[in-house]
Amino acid sequence: MELVYFYILSFIVVVSAVFVVFLRRPLHNVLFMILTMIGVACLMLQLEAEFIAMVQLIVYAGAVMVLFLFVVMLVNITQADLLSQLSAVRGWAGALVAFAIFGVILTVFKVGGQTAAPQAQAAQHLTNTELVARELFTTYLLPFEVASVLLLAAIIGAVILVRKGR
Repeated sequence: MELVYFYILSFIVVVSAVFVVFLRRPLHNVLFMILTMIGVACLMLQLEAEFIAMVQLIVYAGAVMVLFLFVVMLVNITQADLLSQLSAVRGWAGALVAFAIFGVILTVFKVGGQTAAPQAQAAQHLTNTELVARELFTTYLLPFEVASVLLLAAIIGAVILVRKGR
């Protein structure tokens, strides 16, 4: 039964991700992206990664997607402007993203199996939340703080852009 749930959730995630890419209205793209993030969170719950699932819902589906939705509604992007700006860049950007994803996949397959075993043995007595917290506040503290400063700068920039128009 678990496999059936996995296939259903995977189908929903893949279809909504395709809709994010190929639908023409930015509002519909954002709504389907929220559905994609909720589906990924459900897949994480199925993998018994509760902390990551809740962070996925709160941060991505909750905060970032709502921010995107407000930006789309406030900026009021017209369809003609969007298509004229994106048509020249779309092919090159797609090729660049495809090569980047291919590189990441190759790296994961080469390095993935080598580092998993020692870490798994050392962390058998800890829960998911304790593992993530320990790594986040020791190994990845600086990137975590840099990301928070970048998000703050993005929010301030969005507020300044909206206020200039009025």
